[in-house]
Amino acid sequence: MGSAAQTLQRQLKELTKNPIPGFRVSLKDDNVFEWEVGIIGPPQTIYEGGYFTATMKFPNDYPFNPPTFAFSDDFFHPNVYPSDHRICISILHPPGDDPMSGEKAEERWNPTQSVESVLISIISLLSDPNCSSPANVDAGVLYRKDRAKYDAKIKEQVEKSKKNIPADLKIPTKTEDFVLKRIQEEEQDDDFWYDDEADDIIRSRKRR
Repeated sequence: MGSAAQTLQRQLKELTKNPIPGFRVSLKDDNVFEWEVGIIGPPQTIYEGGYFTATMKFPNDYPFNPPTFAFSDDFFHPNVYPSDHRICISILHPPGDDPMSGEKAEERWNPTQSVESVLISIISLLSDPNCSSPANVDAGVLYRKDRAKYDAKIKEQVEKSKKNIPADLKIPTKTEDFVLKRIQEEEQDDDFWYDDEADDIIRSRKRR
């Protein structure tokens, strides 16, 4: 088994052993490079009560390059492409500075990121979209100019998503039962997302 598969197996094992309220993950067709994801709408936001399914696909050189993330159904949001439902977020952009977009290397993917950190970033993006360079221009314009109409459209989307809620899942209705509480707690530890194996591989490459 290659290092990418080993890293993914380890991250999946950790998320399975210690599941975090806010999302669910599993392998798609037993393929460690393709994961099925369920994201729970954060309480006290317009996404509350929703359950949104998606697919994450990982490259063979993970974690040196980022996965892709695409929702299974239409997802109206400034940072989701309407054509293929892929999400556009800095953390999933290839490593290094990008003069064209103005993104700095520290905003983009790096090998110390993990599946968990990506999903938490996506959950945060739902209610706090980046409209400066929208993947869905119509959604970006509506969000800025008519928030009430935008919110109503999202609530319709939430209602449609409820058909995907697993029978054994209790949707949280309190912020303290959701992943955001853990984010606040873990931010105190600068090394929380640190991947020791990725760091070992980076050091070995530098010695070559």
